[in-house]
Amino acid sequence: QVQLVESGGRLVQAGGSLKLSCAASGLPFRTYATGWFRQAPGKEREFVATISRSGITYYSDSVKGRFTISRNNAENTVSLQMNSLKPEDTADYYCALTRADRRLDTLAYEYWGQGTQVTVSS
Repeated sequence: QVQLVESGGRLVQAGGSLKLSCAASGLPFRTYATGWFRQAPGKEREFVATISRSGITYYSDSVKGRFTISRNNAENTVSLQMNSLKPEDTADYYCALTRADRRLDTLAYEYWGQGTQVTVSS
C-alpha cells in the first residue's frame, strides 16, 4: 500500500521559515519524480515545486528564490524548505509522486499525501 505522509506545517510569522517533509512508503521512491502543491481556501490546487528522479528542480514563479525542494532516496523522503514566508503562502501543502519528470499539472501525479497546513501571519 502506497503512503505519503507530510509533516512540518504550522503557524509562522511573515518573514519566517518552515521545512515541510514527506515520507513515502510502499513503492520504489527513487523511480518517481516528486512534487509539492498547495491549496488555499477557496482556490484551486496549484503547483509549487518538483524535483526529478535525477534531482533537477523546478519552481513556480511565486516561490522561486524562497523555497527549495530536495529529496533523499535513501530515506524515501522529499522536503520543502520555505524561507521568507508571506501571508499569501498560507495553504494546505501536499506532496505527490509521478513517473514523469518536469510535470507541473496535478493530473500527472499518481499518489498524494493528506496535506499539512501552513499559516503565515502578517
